[in-house]
Amino acid sequence: MLLEVRDLHTSFFTDEGEVRAVDGVSFVVRRGAVLALVGESGCGKSVTAYSILRLIQEPGRILSGQVILHPRDGPPVDILALPAKSERLYEIRGGHIAMVFQEPMSALSPVHTIGSQIMEAIVLHRPVTKDRAWQIAVEMLARVGIPNACVRMRQYPHELSGGMRQRVGIAMALVCHPQLLIADEPTTAVDVTIQAQIMILLKQLQRELGLGVLLITHDLGVVGQMAHDVAVMYLGRIVEMGDVRTIMKTPRHPYTMGLLRSLPGLNLGSRRLPSIRGSVPPLSRLPRGCAFHPRCPHARAGVCDSGLPPALRPVRDAHFVACARVDEIPAEVRS
Repeated sequence: MLLEVRDLHTSFFTDEGEVRAVDGVSFVVRRGAVLALVGESGCGKSVTAYSILRLIQEPGRILSGQVILHPRDGPPVDILALPAKSERLYEIRGGHIAMVFQEPMSALSPVHTIGSQIMEAIVLHRPVTKDRAWQIAVEMLARVGIPNACVRMRQYPHELSGGMRQRVGIAMALVCHPQLLIADEPTTAVDVTIQAQIMILLKQLQRELGLGVLLITHDLGVVGQMAHDVAVMYLGRIVEMGDVRTIMKTPRHPYTMGLLRSLPGLNLGSRRLPSIRGSVPPLSRLPRGCAFHPRCPHARAGVCDSGLPPALRPVRDAHFVACARVDEIPAEVRS
């Protein structure tokens, strides 16, 4: 394995009280594999990613848990146990774990050239000269599909298209040869044609470089194409987890079933696209019991709306579900 996240808790302390954005999340990213973290907006996916790299800012706080990195060249290290400004933590950020952010325009400095930003990442993590750093940056830009890389190195982010900026973000993340890439909805800010190009690029680079990838997305179509493993997240907790074939073919949690039914298909004709009723409630006002029960067509009073949220439990080999009624939902409904 490459990364273990164990019982991670991250909260934001606001005027309305404690907001539990990540509430006991655990998962594993295997070396050379892609884990997709899936869920609607507001479910805590990005906060999970930021917590892994210790990028949570006030009023947020990582309360407890472990994030254990298993590097190739040393013993395991718990990232959350490192001092806040230690050299080891800065070495891990970018050197061992890199991140492609959701919005490339805000991730790149508007007052520095593309080349200076990529070279800065190289010089910080690799013992090379500036001339060699320039050469490495040009090679990586070309590798991610940016033409005229030498010219682009001297340009500023506002001079590039959204797709080009996202490719620059990917190049900057990969230029120091990390073992784990966190991709936080990397296609959100671009059109569908560029989305497809970026996902193909990520898949190609993941295979060529042997990267472990934590892919954060709400697009289950992308999950089916890229992921090896899937963790479905709802209101700060993982509700279903397993390999991609199992999750896509035989989902067991009602939330996962609803997400899959809402995918567009060729056989719908003029019928309305199915959707999950209601919307994600605010994290400051979580329902009792299973957080999904107000939207769940299989919820039962006195079972799903009381007590603590159900814990993940195995329903078959390497397939885990957090649902109190998982064994009662008819097979014909699940298929």
